[in-house]
Amino acid sequence: MSQYFQAGDLVLWNPSNRVAELFVRTGNALAELVDRPTGIGPMQADEYDIDLDVFADFVDALVAQYLSSSHTILRSLLEGFTATALVLVERAGRSVPSLQATATLDPRDVSVGPGGIRTLGDPARLYELARMHAAAMPD
Repeated sequence: MSQYFQAGDLVLWNPSNRVAELFVRTGNALAELVDRPTGIGPMQADEYDIDLDVFADFVDALVAQYLSSSHTILRSLLEGFTATALVLVERAGRSVPSLQATATLDPRDVSVGPGGIRTLGDPARLYELARMHAAAMPD
């Protein structure tokens, strides 16, 4: 069994039921982190309808959070969902402005190591993860 993530008639992804459920639940948890709605509607007839404007804004906020954090664990927790969400945004023909912006340190999630404050998130890493996820995501 599988479920569809789509915007109107545009199918963005068709994962298995468990993967779809985990993606939605993770998105709902992360929505609280960035104080934005996900844009993912409730499942109806094995389909999740996505409001592309809201979803793209949500993903942009996640990317901004990822890139502005020096906390390795926070970034790791964000990476899987965010890379997958980036694929959906790309398939919808939308963009994520935060990927092009210059990130500044978010003081809420500072991680300090022996050399001082650790590095911020890397957009190239997110791009690479998104490419890997896209190859594994049937639409």
